[in-house]
Order: sequence, then structure tokens, then C-alpha cells
Amino acid sequence: MAEILFVMTGADRWTLADGTAHPTGFWADEAVVPYEAFKAAGHRVTVATPGGVVPPVDPASLTAQANGGEENAAAVRAVVAGAPEFRAPVALTDVRLDDFDAVYVPGGHGPMEDLAVDADSGRILTRALASGLPVGVVCHGPAALLAAVEEDGTNAFAGYRITAFTNTEERLAGSADGARWLLQDRLTEAGLKVEAGEPWAPHVVVDRNVVTGQNPASAGRLAAELLKKLS
Repeated sequence: MAEILFVMTGADRWTLADGTAHPTGFWADEAVVPYEAFKAAGHRVTVATPGGVVPPVDPASLTAQANGGEENAAAVRAVVAGAPEFRAPVALTDVRLDDFDAVYVPGGHGPMEDLAVDADSGRILTRALASGLPVGVVCHGPAALLAAVEEDGTNAFAGYRITAFTNTEERLAGSADGARWLLQDRLTEAGLKVEAGEPWAPHVVVDRNVVTGQNPASAGRLAAELLKKLS
């Protein structure tokens, strides 16, 4: 049985370029699909957020449209509401990485608001990378990698092949024009090698102990790759 740390956003608003706040949080199935896969495999999950706040879910991710129908949406909503790990997170400052076997970061626009600049999250990810723990990150979750900065100011993940929610997908979703910055651009500027697949299609990149998924459709494949590394 492995211990898997979910590093999750505590932000329920995403600040746009004009200063307005857009409701957000974590994207439901990017947390739920891996959560269910890990639990079914017999592993334990601990959720950690900035300040230990209950991670807010993006309301748009709970709709029938976002989940391929009302039946799937209802199942996702039930896990979000009922999983005890999502209801009782620990604070990132209290995380002892030695207690865990892998780290996973789901997306949603929330991580662009807080995890992208959170020193505790960055410390956890930097140490996980250096120690060889499997690190899984999906969609907008790679925003958290931006805070993983070495003492010399370089990004710990610089040079790694990854994928993330692309500029094209942000434009197709209608969010690009209002954003203060785009994730693909910022990751590239930090020295990460972003590999973009087709918009909305499952796309996973594995480089050493780092597993990344491009979009919500990639969460299941990403979980499967992480499980391989834990076997």
C-alpha cells in the first residue's frame, strides 16, 4: 500500500488580467478519476492545501456537459462531496514528504492563482523530484511546477519533458484573452519542454519520475502511469 499526497488548490477565484475574479477551484474529474484509481488499487490518499482549507471545486466541472452526461456528473459530485480526504485536508506547511510514496497535483484554474506562487508546494515538489518520487500533474496543475525553484533561482523541472493545458485549448475554452498569463508560455519560459497533443484528446508525457497529462481527458491515463511506477 502506497501513501499518495494530493497537492490541491485552495483558491476559489482566478484573478483575470482586468482584475476581476472568475469562480474556479480544482477540476472535479481530474481529482476524482485518479482518486478512485488509487483507492481501488489499495493505496491511501492524503490531501494537502495552502492553509489546510477544504479544496474548492470549480462549479463548472460538476455539470453534465463537463462529464459526458448527468449520470457521470452525479457520480463525480458524489465523490467530491463524500470522499473524506477532500473534506479534511492538511496544511502544506505540515507535510512531511518522507511519509509519502508519490505526489499528485490535479488542475483547474485554481493552481494558477495559488500553487503557482506557493513556496510550500514548490518545496514539496522540488524535494519529491530530487528524491525520485513519482510526481503526477495534470491540465492546469503544472502551474504548481512554477513554484519549484532551486536556491539559484532556476526551476527544478527545467529540461523535463512535460505536457499541460495548452494555449490552443485555453483559446478554445474562451479563457485566453482574459488571462493574466498562459500556462504553456510560463512553463516554457521557466525552461520546461512542453509537448502539446491534439486539443481535448488524452495526452500523457512521462520523463523519468515525472508524469504529466494535458487536459481532463488525460487524468485516467496519468493515473495508470503513476500506478505502474508504484507497483
